[in-house]
Amino acid sequence: MAALAVPTMWSNISAAPFLLTGFPGLELFHPWISISFFHPWLSIPFSCIYVIVLWGNCLVLHVIRTEPSLHQPMFYFLAMLAVTDLCMGLSTMHTVLGVLWGFMREISLDSCIAQCYFIHGLSFMESSVLLTMAFDRYIAICNPLRYSSILTNSRIIKIGLTVLGRSFVFITSPIIRLKGFHYCRPHILSHSFCLHQDLLRLACSDIRFNSYYALMLVICTLLLDAVLILFSYVLILKSVLAIASQEERNKSFQTCISHICAVLVFYVPIISLTMVHRFGKHLSPVVHVLMGNIYILFPPLMNPIIYSVKTQQIRSRMLRLFFS
Repeated sequence: MAALAVPTMWSNISAAPFLLTGFPGLELFHPWISISFFHPWLSIPFSCIYVIVLWGNCLVLHVIRTEPSLHQPMFYFLAMLAVTDLCMGLSTMHTVLGVLWGFMREISLDSCIAQCYFIHGLSFMESSVLLTMAFDRYIAICNPLRYSSILTNSRIIKIGLTVLGRSFVFITSPIIRLKGFHYCRPHILSHSFCLHQDLLRLACSDIRFNSYYALMLVICTLLLDAVLILFSYVLILKSVLAIASQEERNKSFQTCISHICAVLVFYVPIISLTMVHRFGKHLSPVVHVLMGNIYILFPPLMNPIIYSVKTQQIRSRMLRLFFS
């Protein structure tokens, strides 16, 4: 009978909701609300960030949709990036702001798994889109005469569907397995949103498949994409340096600056968060939470700004939109 009681106990624990984490310790600065998760000094700036994320990416999509001169492969890929960033903001906004404003402290296992699926899927999708944008720049600079024949509308649609499938199909198996795990450790998440590695940390089941699979997935997607992007820019640099005219060189480089900035904005937070989780266990929990939020919010916040400032066609269209 005792053996039968254990699964029941574990099932009850596993069915309990998970506790979302704000910024641990900051409640000390607000003793009159010390029992709350409400962070008044953080909730307002984070709300402003989310407004900029949603407004900025929607504006980029509107400009690309309404301006016929932007109906080109480069801007179609930029639209994919904006959709990805917009979805990333929408997938985390309700829990991050819910925690900071004090009206949401718990999340069910099913909701947590769903959010985990979208966060990781969208991260892989952003990496894939950045790779396709690098391919676009490579074709435009190294083989400009065949640019329009290689990147046709039908081929762009196929690339988009491939990116979507690659990002979400392969993560389905480990994410589904999260539902069957027993979570017997305290249900306290490390962030105000759900991540795969966070749920694994709380599980008492055999997590080896998920751990190894997730590692291989990161190597075969994020790491491989980064290597291919770097390789494409080596070829681009070689091609640009072969151009005799200094003016043409500068023009070619200018078309790549926005994409290079977007790549750095995406990969630097991911690498930093990985380093913090791996080597920064002695650091304050606030550092971990802050790095997690930077990883989630920095690319969607910065990409519309980068492309609005650095891409002349987007910038001029926005100026006409605001001042016409």
